[in-house]
Amino acid sequence: MATALGSPRKSENKKLGVGKTIGLIFLGIMLVFYLIPVYVMVVNGLKTADVVSFSRMWQLPSKLSLGGYGQAWDKLSPNVWSSVTLVVPATIISGFLGALNGYILSKWKFRGSDLLFTLMLFGMFIPYQSILIPLIKFLQSIGLYGNMAGLILVHVVYGLPFTTLIFRNYFANVPTELVEAATVDGAGLLQIFFQVMLPLSIPAFVVVGIFQFTNIWNEFLFGLTVITNPARQPITVALNNLSGSFSVEWNVVMAGAVLTALPTLLIYIVLGKYFVRGIMAGSVKG
Repeated sequence: MATALGSPRKSENKKLGVGKTIGLIFLGIMLVFYLIPVYVMVVNGLKTADVVSFSRMWQLPSKLSLGGYGQAWDKLSPNVWSSVTLVVPATIISGFLGALNGYILSKWKFRGSDLLFTLMLFGMFIPYQSILIPLIKFLQSIGLYGNMAGLILVHVVYGLPFTTLIFRNYFANVPTELVEAATVDGAGLLQIFFQVMLPLSIPAFVVVGIFQFTNIWNEFLFGLTVITNPARQPITVALNNLSGSFSVEWNVVMAGAVLTALPTLLIYIVLGKYFVRGIMAGSVKG
């Protein structure tokens, strides 16, 4: 009897073990496939310009040196600060305004609030190219074209649909009784927001912060068109300018690509687990 009952269980466990092994092999293949470009960039960035070639791009450098990293840093370092002064305020402002929008749209609904929220979401699907000319005209009319304040404004406005979506769905899962209890105690709309809702929304802020930081840091088109001074353009634009008109120092370009990608990589390494927790906490549930 024990043997008869135990056989199906052993067979099921064996199938699960085989499925897990196949899954791990598949993930390992995908990991190698994903890391191949990273390997090529890192390795060729460590080589000198005369050694980099298509036929030898897989080979490790013959001698230890900074290769193109020193040159890439010298050329990109002025633009790193430009990207930092862009990303930090744009991420914080868009996150705060998105939290305020999400709080009002989820806990203080008014007539037309759902329609307003739907219209805001359309902003997520508007291509950058389609609004480029009216955007520049508008920035010129308010005196913000060509400076960092104008670019920060662009990224804040463009990030509001996403940040509002995340916070609205997150706050929708917060018990309404907390807001009602605070209202009974005499707290107003903003007081409830700052003292009750904000302390509860750290997971949503992590999700929004990582997403906005990554998007703004990697964005190219707005940085190229809104900022006219090459010395103040974001690092992605400066990276594109590393390619010469007639010749390209591939070791410098690849080293520059690695340096440009490092901040977003570090953000995901440090905050990646909190990003998953924020999503699992309901920040993308309707």
